[in-house]
Amino acid sequence: MDDHIRTAMAAYEPKRIEREEMERAAVLIALYDKDGVSHILFQVRSETVLHHKGQISFPGGAEDPGDVDLLMTALRESEEEIGLVREDVEVLGQLDDIVTISDFLVTPYVGRVTRAAPYPFAPSGYEVAELLEVPLPHLLDPANLNREPVAWREVMAPPPSYSYGKHLIWGATGRMLTQFLDVTRPE
Repeated sequence: MDDHIRTAMAAYEPKRIEREEMERAAVLIALYDKDGVSHILFQVRSETVLHHKGQISFPGGAEDPGDVDLLMTALRESEEEIGLVREDVEVLGQLDDIVTISDFLVTPYVGRVTRAAPYPFAPSGYEVAELLEVPLPHLLDPANLNREPVAWREVMAPPPSYSYGKHLIWGATGRMLTQFLDVTRPE
């Protein structure tokens, strides 16, 4: 893992949004090395979940009353959804809170998987249809960035989005990914 990511995340001051009326959620942008290349882990949501059916997301979800804080929410949800054990995550920092079009207030955390690849991910069949291990250089390549809106239900979701094979990473996940890339982009 490049030291510049660790340094950039340690120096970043995230913007917080305070809206008591909104449901809180947290996600984990999980980075890990595979074959000598940094990757980011995404999940394709199953068609059986309540929210975001079939969409690509980071592991995470809604805050539970027993969660001490939102970081615990992100780590707990990552463990439940993809089998990423919280002790195997070094938290590098936090990005800006965002509001989703589904009315969640989401706090994204960035973490590094400390266990060597291949990691024994265990996706929940109920929540996760597929895991996507996307190389960081692919996401940094401008050819994979789309600046057109994406149709979602009766609305157009604003850009950006990212192409990866047959997949399109868009919406809140695309916005969080863009911020991560902007904050940690090598000079």
